[in-house]
Amino acid sequence: MKRSKLTFLIFDILFITIAFLYMIYLKPASLRIYLPQYIKPFIGFAVVWLIASLLGDKYNISKFNKLINLLYAIIRVDFIVVGIVLVAMYFFGRFEYSRLIVFGTILLSGALEILFAAFYFLRKKNKYGLDDPTTFSLKPRYVFPHFSHDENDFPIPKKLKEVQDSIEHKLGTKYLATQYDVFEFLNSQIPLTSLHNSESLVLNTHTLYNLEIAESQSQEFFLNLHQINDFRRLNQYFKQVNKNLKFGGFFVGCARSIHVRYNYLFHKYPYPLAALLHTTESFVHRILPKLPIFKVFYFAVTKGRNRTLSKAETLGRLQYCGFKVLAVKEIDDKLYFITRKVGVPSDDTDPSFGPFIKLKRIGKDSEILYIYKFRTMHAYSEYLQKYIFDNYGGTIDGDGFQNDFRITSWGKVFRKLWIDELPQLLNWLRGDISLVGVRALSEHKFSLYSEEMQKLRIQFKPGIVPPFYVDLPKNLDELQQSERKYLEKYQKRPIRTQFEYFFKAWWNILVRGVRSK
Repeated sequence: MKRSKLTFLIFDILFITIAFLYMIYLKPASLRIYLPQYIKPFIGFAVVWLIASLLGDKYNISKFNKLINLLYAIIRVDFIVVGIVLVAMYFFGRFEYSRLIVFGTILLSGALEILFAAFYFLRKKNKYGLDDPTTFSLKPRYVFPHFSHDENDFPIPKKLKEVQDSIEHKLGTKYLATQYDVFEFLNSQIPLTSLHNSESLVLNTHTLYNLEIAESQSQEFFLNLHQINDFRRLNQYFKQVNKNLKFGGFFVGCARSIHVRYNYLFHKYPYPLAALLHTTESFVHRILPKLPIFKVFYFAVTKGRNRTLSKAETLGRLQYCGFKVLAVKEIDDKLYFITRKVGVPSDDTDPSFGPFIKLKRIGKDSEILYIYKFRTMHAYSEYLQKYIFDNYGGTIDGDGFQNDFRITSWGKVFRKLWIDELPQLLNWLRGDISLVGVRALSEHKFSLYSEEMQKLRIQFKPGIVPPFYVDLPKNLDELQQSERKYLEKYQKRPIRTQFEYFFKAWWNILVRGVRSK
């Protein structure tokens, strides 16, 4: 938890307690009478207050760029707490509770936290100024932030005068002499005759030793013939390769993907046994390594070897670590990849693994939002949006791409039933989004829109139910027209437009069977 959030939380607990004790003190009887009677309800009230405050994100002061927005968030949560308290009193029949103690505690604690929040906010503003990134939202950059150069900037080296000095000669006659298909794959994608032996490295290892002793930015080409599934810390390995390569240098490796393993099991064993083995392996090698507690035992036993990786996670990790994926091919039951260094690794310190994720999206006034969802894609899939768009048709259907291999089998079911969207209700509770509105877009998808539509979109909050489900557009142009029509209607008649689109969208979803892609 950030320091500002923890500070606000601690003071909020203090304010609730002070307000409660002060209201009891105001009663014309001693503390000995009222304190034992109200202590248990007070604890329940405090728990409700803190949970509503955490879900409402009012403790995250740094997300608010205006004091009025912070105060609105606090007041909104306080009203929700009042509603919950009233419902609880009615449900449990506690009408005998003192209104002074109950509502006086809420009003006084709310007033105290408003005063504290205003003081804290203004102090941070005066200390850091308008450009402080811990207090004010930054305008997004509509490129991958870890790409430090244009991917077309690096020059193609000239062909060496002596072919024997190139890595092509060594690969063809030594390292890949018995792996003709792999050599042809590399030779068709990389100018091997232009890469010098002295600036190339070929290994078959799952350790970092030979990489760590190499000089930084000294290599033009690196090939590791050992599958990446056996690396304990895969990101650390990719980052070390990135460090050793020159900008524009090539990195080639291989992995045993889920798809390859699936085909192997179902070709070798009868279906019931293959299904049992596949389910067991998926749980042990895919789920356990991503669970906070169990992954400690998993890596202690397996040492990180023989881990199962999806194609999406493999390529996503590479993009995350500063590489551009040039080509991918399955050869001899392994997935070979060719990449090129196009930047430094991402500064995102917390890529998501678990079933509950938050996705970076562009909201009103270009502020960055984090939209909550249940995971429907493989880990690290969020770093592959541009790759998918460039290599798989580039057609947008509503909120997804066609031919998207990043989506898991259970993810398809979740999307059909709208289960993945349910956590967005937390964003709605916090006031980040509306119930109906244009979809909150990633930076890459936002960059595909026309400049005019970008300017129009950021004037409004995004929503859970988008106009896509009303007009059912088939391509990006139709999608922009659909959203423009909705936003123009909303500008003129906001309430009427919200009701109209809400009921039309749900009619199409429930009656006509329209689903997320």
